[in-house]
Amino acid sequence: MWLKITTNYSPNFNIPKRQKKNIKYIIIHYTGMKNELLALDKLTDLKSKVSAHYFIKRNGKIINLVPDLYEAWHAGKSNWKNIQSLNRYSIGIEIQNSGHENFYEKFSNMQINSLKKLLRFLIKKYKINLKNILGHSDIAPNRKKDPGEKFPWKELAKLKLAHWHKLDQKKLEKYRFKRIKSSDKNKFFINLHKIGYAKVQSRGPVSKKKFLIKAFQRRFRQSLVNGICDQECLILSKNLLNS
Repeated sequence: MWLKITTNYSPNFNIPKRQKKNIKYIIIHYTGMKNELLALDKLTDLKSKVSAHYFIKRNGKIINLVPDLYEAWHAGKSNWKNIQSLNRYSIGIEIQNSGHENFYEKFSNMQINSLKKLLRFLIKKYKINLKNILGHSDIAPNRKKDPGEKFPWKELAKLKLAHWHKLDQKKLEKYRFKRIKSSDKNKFFINLHKIGYAKVQSRGPVSKKKFLIKAFQRRFRQSLVNGICDQECLILSKNLLNS
């Protein structure tokens, strides 16, 4: 499938080049800006110290901001598995969306169609494991909400462009709101850590736990993001861990 990409290079990247084999992750973001002109200005402004490799406009046009082999500044303080900074090992894709702090709108069909083409290209080129295609909130749950609960992870997974669970949705929803024991809550957080999420201490701050639960829900239970761990969340975590 033909992929058209234009360039508008950002000065916000690290030198020297990295090796192709070190690119193991794709991180998906929304811009969180009210319009794409403001977003593009920020991503290409040296003072902002922010960038990404690709920017997808509302009309689906793809702009390459930083060449793949350079480290763009998109992930910030982040954690996944045993990696403390994902920038070094990832490609960042920014999709124009005003985000939760403004008017969090649905991603346009043109944006998602272009993203599908771009993901196919990048997955093949860098041999990316589907489990390593993540949202910004996955790697920075205390700080970020993007790309959020309106992002079509399930749709991408059906096309083998992302990771998703293998459970029947209707059967799964029967366990929603059903309370679990504190020992099962601990198992849930252990499962999340094994999947790749940041470790949370069982006696740690409630706020950190809630941020982590919401990040997990925005990714895998998008119809209800309430920060409460119930039986549905526990079952999801077990399935994802074993899939």
